[in-house]
Amino acid sequence: MSETLTTADTLSKRRLKTWIRLLGLTRSVEAALREHLRTEHATTLPRFDVMAALWRRREGVAMSELGRMLLVSNGNVTAVVDRLERDGLARRTPSVADRRTIHVALTETGLRQFEAQAAGHEARLNALLSGLDEADLEALAEILKRAGRGAGR
Repeated sequence: MSETLTTADTLSKRRLKTWIRLLGLTRSVEAALREHLRTEHATTLPRFDVMAALWRRREGVAMSELGRMLLVSNGNVTAVVDRLERDGLARRTPSVADRRTIHVALTETGLRQFEAQAAGHEARLNALLSGLDEADLEALAEILKRAGRGAGR
């Protein structure tokens, strides 16, 4: 006995296949970016992500807030910041308002190093997604916005 798929079932299967394609693309691009950062800048993606967050918040950010920004545990952030500080790329300072709070910021050397890494990262990502033209990017942005609204329910 063969069951006929309803339109909703067919759409559900197509959404599943789309998710698998998106996930595959994400993993492929992320792997290429990890390799680029490793070979061209002798760094890791988590380290790059922490530096990017600190670059955006030049005045510094509390360690706990940094973890929330990056959606990772405070322990993961602490390990990366420890290495950045040891390498002279970040500095910790106690909060004037609350001695329990530690702020972290990039040093001038850290800012310069991140900016060099970010330029290479952008160029590599541009090459990886070079098959998309302006119209594709506009359409994809709109599609992802709509998909995000559905995911937020």
